[in-house]
Amino acid sequence: MNRPLTYEGWQVWDLAQRLTGQLRVATGMGGTMVLGWDMTAALAMARALGLDPLIAAECLPEIEAVMVRKLNEQMVSGGRRSPEPEQ
Repeated sequence: MNRPLTYEGWQVWDLAQRLTGQLRVATGMGGTMVLGWDMTAALAMARALGLDPLIAAECLPEIEAVMVRKLNEQMVSGGRRSPEPEQ
C-alpha cells in the first residue's frame, strides 16, 4: 500500500498525524470546506521535531492534497459532519 519506506518518510507521516489541529477551514453558505494545513505552522513543527524542513516541504503538500480531498468528500457524503456552533 502507500506507506513510508524510509525513516524520513515515517517522520513526515508522524508529522502529518500531528497536524490535525492546524487545518485551514472555510465556512460559507454552502457549508464548511477544508482548505489544507497551515504550512507555516507545519514547517515550524517539523523544525521543532528535528525533521529536515526540505523533506517536510517536499512531502507534506502531497499528503495534504489527499487529506483535503478525502475530508471534503466525507463531509459532502455525510460521513463527517461540519463543525457546529456551540449552544
